This record gives sequence, structure tokens and C-alpha cells, in this order.
Amino acid sequence: MSALTVRPFRREDRDQLTALVNAHAAAVVPGATASVNTVLGSLERRPEEYITDPWVAERATLVAERDGRIVAAAHLLRYREDPEVGPDYRGTGQVSWLLHYPEAGGTEAAGAAAGGDAGGGHAGDLLASACLARLTRWRVRARYADGALPVPGVYGIPAPWPHVRATLERAGFVPTGGTEILLIAPVAALPAPAVAPLPGYTLHRTLGELGTTRLTARTDGTDTAFVELDTTLDRPERRARSGGTADIADLELPDDAVPGLLPWLLGEARRWLELCGVDRVLAYADPEESADIAALSAHGFTELTRTERGWEHRPA
Repeated sequence: MSALTVRPFRREDRDQLTALVNAHAAAVVPGATASVNTVLGSLERRPEEYITDPWVAERATLVAERDGRIVAAAHLLRYREDPEVGPDYRGTGQVSWLLHYPEAGGTEAAGAAAGGDAGGGHAGDLLASACLARLTRWRVRARYADGALPVPGVYGIPAPWPHVRATLERAGFVPTGGTEILLIAPVAALPAPAVAPLPGYTLHRTLGELGTTRLTARTDGTDTAFVELDTTLDRPERRARSGGTADIADLELPDDAVPGLLPWLLGEARRWLELCGVDRVLAYADPEESADIAALSAHGFTELTRTERGWEHRPA
């Protein structure tokens, strides 16, 4: 077996890189995949990040190769130092994602079946060192890391990636941004569409402030609650499975909501999602939002995973 080599990504690596990305994505969100074109496009720009992506001055993708096989890869960003760049990003560098197959026989033995080999963990460490060296050459003022892939629901360092978490920790990264819970529901598990909870309630569909579809409950001419649905997560060129994924971008209920308001609103969301050809929906919550989590869990949602955000390089 030849030695590991870390080098810049080449276009002929695209199929192996996509396989590595999809192996990690599918461990977080069931059946999640990205096309080769989607993965390649994300290395050049992330149009959905319409605020922060224009701030990027330089991008680099590195791979770790052994015997012609890509066993690890990472994508790096350097943000400009211009005044128009947000202060939290100005002059910083980020490991946008770092992926590697788990070490065979380790805590994620299942990863070996997905293509991991005995050098996977070492490949991750070697690649992390190369990433830090690149960030040093870029002379960034701070170093951050994330695991945001071009797949809905995959960001931060999710719990199904203990091998990636361990690699980042050995490299000196620590989570500073808190934990977020990712929930999922089959659309068919949401409450069935039903009559309004009280006479006088009507539903209105508009384009919401987030650029998503807003369903608003209104009574006596006053907006009382709304849910915003993002049904554009799976763009046609990205979709590699039947059906589709949406998410709840925002959900607002009054403190004194009448009984039945939430299931009615979710039932109307189900009606719309079914018309959109969506078969599952994601939602997000902070661990301290126990009441919100309980309410969603009572209406078809289950916890899918937890992810830690805001990784920063703070070597001991």
C-alpha cells in the first residue's frame, strides 16, 4: 500500500468526491444525495448563501489520495478584508467541510462497509494539517470549521460523524456555536387537512419575507399565526431520488393560541406540500425550545439528529 498524498482537487476526482460527500450526507438525512454537478458547482460558489458567498476572496479544495482512491477531502474559504464584509467574517478563513472515511474497526465500523479503510482516520489528520497550513499561508486572523454540504439538512458537525468530530478536535477545533436539533416528518404523518379550529379563521398563501411560501391564519382581518415552507431545497438539478424535501423556515403561533390552531396550520402545510410533490419535511430547534419540540413531536415529527455549530480553532 502506497503512502497517502494530499494534493489539490482535480476534475477527474469528481465522482469519488461526490461519493464521499453523499456517504456523509446519507448518514445524516435518509437518502440524501447530491449530483456530481451540484458538488462541483458548490466548490465554485454557493448562491444560496447570497450574503456571505460574495465575501469570499479565495477557495481551495484538497484531497487525500492513496493508491488512486480519494479517502478524504476538504473545502476551504478565505474571506476578504474589505469594509463591506461582515465583521465576524472579515479576514477569516474557514474549513467549509472536511470529510474522510472512518477508520476500519473504529467507533464507526459501519463506515468501512461504505468504503472506509484502515488509513481513513490518518488521512483525516493529514488533511486537517494541510488545511491549517493553507490557512496559515492565507494569513487569516481566525480559523473556523463547519460541515455544510450542498444537501438539505447537513451543516455543522452532526452526531453521525464522530470520526470527523474527532479529527477536528485533534486539530485544535472546538465547538462554540451551540447545538441544534434537526427534526423530520413524512408529509403523510402531518395532521390531515381539516376545518378551521374556530369560525372566522381563514388561510392565506403569500410569498414570505424569507422568499418562501407563507401560510397565514387570519381572523377578523388580523394575522394570528403562520408557517413558512421552503420547497426549493431540492432543485431539479440536485434531486437524485423520487419525491422531495422541504423545511419549515419559520413557524409563529401566539402565546394564547386556540386549541387546534397548530394542527390545522400543519394540515394546510401538508396539503400544500403534497401538491408540491414533497414527501418529507425538516424542522429545526434549539435544545432549550422544549415546548416547540414537544408540539412538533405531537404532530408527526421525530428527532433526526443533533449538530454542533461554530467550530473555531483554539489549539491548547
